Amino acid sequence: MSPILGLYLTAVLIWGSTWYVIEFQLGAVDPAVSVAYRFGLAAVLLMGWLVARGQKVIPPRHAWRQVALVGAFTFSTNYLLVYLATERLPSGLVAVAGSALSLMNVLNARIFLRQPIRPLVLLGGLVGMSGVVLLFLPELRMDGLTGKAAVGLALVMLSNVSSSLGSIWVQRGAKLGVPLLPATAWSMAFGAVLMVGVALARGAVFSFPASLSYAASLGYLALFGSVIAFLAYFSLIGRIGADRAGYVAVMIPILALIISTVFEGYHWSAAAFIGLALAVAGNLLVLGPKTWRKPEADTAPATAS
Repeated sequence: MSPILGLYLTAVLIWGSTWYVIEFQLGAVDPAVSVAYRFGLAAVLLMGWLVARGQKVIPPRHAWRQVALVGAFTFSTNYLLVYLATERLPSGLVAVAGSALSLMNVLNARIFLRQPIRPLVLLGGLVGMSGVVLLFLPELRMDGLTGKAAVGLALVMLSNVSSSLGSIWVQRGAKLGVPLLPATAWSMAFGAVLMVGVALARGAVFSFPASLSYAASLGYLALFGSVIAFLAYFSLIGRIGADRAGYVAVMIPILALIISTVFEGYHWSAAAFIGLALAVAGNLLVLGPKTWRKPEADTAPATAS
């Protein structure tokens, strides 16, 4: 298995399951409190791992702008919006709506990084997104576009914008040689601090629910969903760019819907099966060996193995 494929599968398998696991975080405390707990714990785990391996924990001076922006966009705003959306929508629907991240990454890489939009990548994205739309339609007909469904969908779209902007800054940092692990750890810490401020502004109470499901889901989301998956994803960005790395978001909802089928009773329609086939075909176009090879002018250094 190639390193790129390994990173891709790691991000997809972990994040495909986190949409459902987030359900166990809701209702006990304010979403901003849960996000603060999640990334505060993740930051401690990652920094502890760096110390145990004798690696540097403090990023270089030129990395702190990236740390702050990635913390604000990726590890706070993005996830607060996701948690708020999950309060209003089934986890599978949130995952499907989150797939718009792939095309947003392509467009933002063009706007902010002046990267050309590769025809095959764009074609794969359009094919994949058409599949996502078909997967989305049955859920949309059931929930409608009024009330909670409309608000939840808007929240997910805003979270996609925030996540995409964070990815752009990660790619900029890769080109500047910003070390991935310490920058990610401090970005998580920064995001957690921001969420503490948001929670206080919302009048939230900081308490820890005496629930095994809450503690176990928090541990999974912090270690696997936050540390391991994000390191795999950010490493993927450093190797192949934010546009193509963002296409993990096309496969994630498929796994999320499979999990939703098993645990939440999601019902597959003919449109859903066709959408699954199109989404897989789009990913094959985007992540095939020929598209992994980047033009020399667009090559970003790998920041972690």
